[in-house]
Amino acid sequence: MRANATNAERAIWYLVRAHRLNGIGFRRQTPIGPYIVDFVSHAAKVVIEIDGGQHYENAHEVRDAWRDKFLRSKGFRVLRFSNYEVMTNREAVWDVIATAVGTAVAPCLPSPASGGGEILPARGETRP
Repeated sequence: MRANATNAERAIWYLVRAHRLNGIGFRRQTPIGPYIVDFVSHAAKVVIEIDGGQHYENAHEVRDAWRDKFLRSKGFRVLRFSNYEVMTNREAVWDVIATAVGTAVAPCLPSPASGGGEILPARGETRP
């Protein structure tokens, strides 16, 4: 699943990976009980699900309701967004996620670990 992420999943992962959300860590494609969630922050007890069109069919809505009930019983808050929402209104999606984890910050720049470090003039290396 990680190798075949949708554009919407990649967009959300870019926003929440590497503790970009005020230091809150997220993992992707993580098992919780019998389910694999798209994104989870165990510290904030938040699950983010990105749904394609099939999730809006009756059978899928019933399965998603059972899944959400299970996750809530484990203490997680479940946030669901459609692919369309993520791709057309990323800022509003970000605001909902930030509010859910108890912060209201703007996305920050990439971490030095992902190549955003400064250049050291003496040796031309990047600082981690």
